[in-house]
Amino acid sequence: MSEQTEQTQSGVVIAGAGMAGVQTAVALREQGFTGPVTLLGAEPHQPYDRPPLSKAILLGTSEGSAFDVDFDGLGIELRLGTEVTGLRGADRELDTEAGPVPYGRLVLATGAVPLTLPATAGVRGVHLLRTLDDAARLRPVLAAADRVVVVGAGWIGAEFATAARTAGCAVTVVEAADRVLAGALPAEVAAPMARWYEEAGAELITGARVAGVEDGRVRLADGRTLPAGAVVVGIGARPATGWLAGSGVELGPDGSVTADAHLRTSLPGVYAVGDCSSFPSARYGERLLVHHWDNALQGPRVVAANILAAEGAATALAEAVDEVYDPVPYFWSEQFGRFVQYAGHHGGADTLVWRGDPAEPSWSVCWLRDGALAAVLAVGRPRDLAQGRRLIESAAALDPARLADPAVALKAATT
Repeated sequence: MSEQTEQTQSGVVIAGAGMAGVQTAVALREQGFTGPVTLLGAEPHQPYDRPPLSKAILLGTSEGSAFDVDFDGLGIELRLGTEVTGLRGADRELDTEAGPVPYGRLVLATGAVPLTLPATAGVRGVHLLRTLDDAARLRPVLAAADRVVVVGAGWIGAEFATAARTAGCAVTVVEAADRVLAGALPAEVAAPMARWYEEAGAELITGARVAGVEDGRVRLADGRTLPAGAVVVGIGARPATGWLAGSGVELGPDGSVTADAHLRTSLPGVYAVGDCSSFPSARYGERLLVHHWDNALQGPRVVAANILAAEGAATALAEAVDEVYDPVPYFWSEQFGRFVQYAGHHGGADTLVWRGDPAEPSWSVCWLRDGALAAVLAVGRPRDLAQGRRLIESAAALDPARLADPAVALKAATT
């Protein structure tokens, strides 16, 4: 049997049934792929969207967030509770707890796993918030209006603190860095956001490391102890790629799959998308690892198109025309009564421009690089975000003076 025939028979296997995996399967069908599509999900639940976990599901105002996808109708074989454990590229097979799974083409979409605090495994009352089961375990904590310590003042820490305060919990947030969002935003931009904690009635402690968690309390490295009915850890995530050790798939120093501009990996016939992989951005001149919902939505369309191009070339039905993936990254966060949106990438920017007063309910920040918009952060100004995203895509030159006037529409600040 030829390799081409084997690929056609085995079809496409997608490892990971989160947003990136589900959208890849759907995009394959929408773009006309007629071969077998198999979607492997490690969790037993019907594939679901993650953003509501820290919002409606956590607060009990929604029971679930399953994707509205008719997998049977689309001819997508869904295998739940099937965790991948290894990859043998020479054999074109995945190893799983249920046995080997052959593939013609493979898409890696295993996402990311949250970082844990050292020496907290098995300690009662310590929680993560990444899965539906995590949210289910935390709902009774919020319902009881317990005293909660949140470790980490990043995006997920702020969102959980918001939900906990909404539920009536006493909340203390502990951050090892000297400010909130230390890994995401410059100090001057993050500074106004620190005030939101106090306004919401949450205590914020920065520059403090957790030395240990015991039953009912958190010990800080400086000797202080904090009472805690529950501890929620939100200190970041890493690509879920440990299972690829020895597979021949190239990984970066951060553990992400090193995909190329077409989202292909170093192994033939293997692609990577979403939180588990990085990609080279010609727009920003560096490799990006984007752990956000929109990346898991946009990347699958490019993967599907490139799989179809490869299939067409293999069967001499079409000339292979690979699509390049170089998006304007985008994400949003709802915290402390604010809707925060960000588009672009401010690394390498040379000019920062404020639009509005950060003490007010709505304001924006723009980053310029060589006179063009590189990134925009909008708090309660969705029009700035929408127009800014288009300006980043067009690389139009902007007038900083007009840009700084919040009464001037972003699109009217072009030179």
